[in-house]
Amino acid sequence: MEFKNHPSRWFTHLMVAPIIYSMLIPIAILDIWIEIYHRICFIAYGLQYIHRTEYIRIDRQKLQYLTWFEKLNCMYCGYANGLLNYARVIAGETERYWCGIKHKGGNGFHEPQHHQQFIEYGDKVAYKKYSRNINK
Repeated sequence: MEFKNHPSRWFTHLMVAPIIYSMLIPIAILDIWIEIYHRICFIAYGLQYIHRTEYIRIDRQKLQYLTWFEKLNCMYCGYANGLLNYARVIAGETERYWCGIKHKGGNGFHEPQHHQQFIEYGDKVAYKKYSRNINK
């Protein structure tokens, strides 16, 4: 709620609101597309189903002490951030299934949490060993 520390920015907030809320269009498209992908490809891959209710939570608008504007923003953020987290998990499981090799580190790269069990970048020996164990 950092915005509450800047009441003089109300006009700026009002002006950028259409840009912020215009993101609902690509987010809704992503939601539809990621769900189609998830329901078809995860079955084909034999991957475990990811429950979207564990990632998308829209509930803060029920708090009586929030203004209608804060409730609207909370609904938007709950959906948008929850969906992006849900999509991240689906993408991560897909990456784990198809790849399993870490990216080259450095330059401020933030390694995703699901990469912790991946083979180190450039570790040909570990890759060959893994490949041999799988093909037996």
